[in-house]
Amino acid sequence: MFSPEALITLSLVGFSLGLLMMTRLPADAVLVGAVSLLLLLGILTPSEALGGMANEGMITVGVLFVVAQGLNQTGAVAWISQSVLGRPRNTATAQFRLMAPVALMSSVLNNTPVVAMLVPAVSDWAKRHNLSASQLMIPLSYAAIIGGTCTLVGTSTNLVVNGMLANVTGLRSLEMFELAWIGLPCTVLVIAFTIAFSRWLLPNRSKVSLRFEDARQYVVEMEIDSGSPLDNRSIEDAGLRHLPGMYLMEIERKGRTISAVGPEEILLSGDRLIFVGDVRSVVDLKNIRGLRLADDQAFKLGDRASNRCLVEVVVSPNFPWLGRTVRDTRFRNRYGAVIIAIARDGKQLKARIGDVVLRPGDTLLLETHDEFVERQSYAKDFLLVSRIENSEPVRHEQRWLSVLILLAMVVSVALGWISMFKGSLLAAGLMLITRCLRVDEARRCVDWQILLVIAASIGLGTAIEKTGAASAIASQMIVFAQGSPATALAILFGLTVGFSAVISNVAAAVLLFPVALASAQSLNVSVLPFAVTLMIAASTCFATPIGYQTNLMVYGPGDYRFTDFLRIGLPLTAVVGVATFLIVPVVWPF
Repeated sequence: MFSPEALITLSLVGFSLGLLMMTRLPADAVLVGAVSLLLLLGILTPSEALGGMANEGMITVGVLFVVAQGLNQTGAVAWISQSVLGRPRNTATAQFRLMAPVALMSSVLNNTPVVAMLVPAVSDWAKRHNLSASQLMIPLSYAAIIGGTCTLVGTSTNLVVNGMLANVTGLRSLEMFELAWIGLPCTVLVIAFTIAFSRWLLPNRSKVSLRFEDARQYVVEMEIDSGSPLDNRSIEDAGLRHLPGMYLMEIERKGRTISAVGPEEILLSGDRLIFVGDVRSVVDLKNIRGLRLADDQAFKLGDRASNRCLVEVVVSPNFPWLGRTVRDTRFRNRYGAVIIAIARDGKQLKARIGDVVLRPGDTLLLETHDEFVERQSYAKDFLLVSRIENSEPVRHEQRWLSVLILLAMVVSVALGWISMFKGSLLAAGLMLITRCLRVDEARRCVDWQILLVIAASIGLGTAIEKTGAASAIASQMIVFAQGSPATALAILFGLTVGFSAVISNVAAAVLLFPVALASAQSLNVSVLPFAVTLMIAASTCFATPIGYQTNLMVYGPGDYRFTDFLRIGLPLTAVVGVATFLIVPVVWPF
């Protein structure tokens, strides 16, 4: 029977899930509110309600944001997106290029660092190839989740359940690759289903973002450095043909101008490339390895390039050098900033920057020091001063160092030398010590909304277990098996999937293993098919973003809503469930 506390907890969890499905309320606000109510009602103690904030898994995810940002700031992410993921022809090809290797990696590696590494790479990849990130992020998470079902070391759930099997007298534990009999078919089904039905079941929010396209267009001159990796490569091979929000207008080479630049045009050291695009594209352009701003004034700012950023300012009517050319204002000496592009009335100016006569309302794109915004925010010379987010130069020279740090973390964790928590802390610390990432950048990169959702979900899971709601549901549902092993197996799958949606998959597996064992013993059949079903079901966390931490990691970058996971996750869970029901009793007979 259900206790009053259990009924209250289940009602509150159901109400919270309903709010997430039916409204656009932020997930962190809903779930934190539910935990707060349980605390006020006395169902949870303060230490239990706040236990998620001290949870090792939650902190590991937070630290991995720092590791991923280190890879991003050194250009490793762009290298992965261009060199490893390649150039897909369409969304379906992109999904296959992404999901197949991710599933393979996740079969032997912890899926959390795999997703942490690839989330920024996939975002960059989608932007470069005009793909919708919302069509790629859920496939990334699902591939990482299902890939872990192929081996014992694929997920911690498999190891935990196998360890519990080994502790039962008279039972054998599973071998390393034995789970591949069910894991590989499920992986193939998940990849095939996602590719086949994602156009209808996944959102495509790329068109939404076009409504907010930047109206300010700039002309920017870039120069190919001596020894640049772009030297002697075509426009197509250099990745400069399909830049989002930006196009190559012309090339200036040794006094002559090449207009209507074709994709096969070969780039040479010293070429000046004239680009037209919005401010976000200027940031991407400036961070391409081997390109630098053609304005030599940028090299006279007197500080390291890594300390610079891009800033937009709007010239005010009180600007003291109105009606004079940029060259006459001696802008760099007066403001410690270099004008790299000018927009007027939302349109680009094609004249040389030094020859432009400044007018009120002109928007100037500057490369300057970090302190410029603080100094000039309230100055009368400018109507608006706005720092461009994530416009710090990429530290290409430290790319391989950041990749080495990541690989060292992954290998150390995979070989069991160190835990995932300690490995991520060590990797994040090395990113900071080696200056792959600055401390202020590390502070800004953490997604606190995701961490709050994880912490609150852990609190709700604690309440479900503490009040006996989980065990009561399990006991009631097993009664419906009515002596049929196949029915009991199906019910166990459904129970595990349901519990994994609101508590951690490891907790769900641990909670339901005694139920699986008791069911097998009461039916006088082998417990192996029940244990394997438990492992697979615990890794079938497709239907909610809170069911698995990799789902939460892609929630923000994919611009998802709670219902997006339900739409594709429920049928995908059913597909995996049917496969499990058909395959497991054949490979591991009752």
